[in-house]
Amino acid sequence: AQSTAAPKKSTRSKRRKVRSTFKRGVLRTPDLTIRITRYAVIPVGQVGNEYGDKPVIALWYRTTNVSGRKTSPALAFISSFNAFQDNNPDAENELGVGSLPDDRFLDSQTENIKKGRTVENAMAYELDDLSTSVDLVATKGLDETIGKTTYRLK
Repeated sequence: AQSTAAPKKSTRSKRRKVRSTFKRGVLRTPDLTIRITRYAVIPVGQVGNEYGDKPVIALWYRTTNVSGRKTSPALAFISSFNAFQDNNPDAENELGVGSLPDDRFLDSQTENIKKGRTVENAMAYELDDLSTSVDLVATKGLDETIGKTTYRLK
């Protein structure tokens, strides 16, 4: 006798696909959640920007490892975000990453985050001017935009 039962679906197809979002300073992906907790503009020579030659925007955040995939707070942020100042009418102005703005994280910024755990860190971007807002854009892969949050400098 032949079985007429439908073939079993794999458990992979039954898993709900998690959509990545970036809203109000919170990035959610299947692998991690990054919550930006505060930001500040730090002038040259001030604490958090002692070695730079440009003012920076510093962002403090918490990274939660959702999936258990190997990541650190610094790697998670750098691979998820790009920062822009729209002050060039002809070309995108992507900001460069500055020095670590908070030395509390010197040792922990590159440590792997355990699954289900959260680690705090900070990141800075070098500003080209002090009046143009900064757009922090979350991306997936090289060019798929998930969302953006705009930070006013004044």
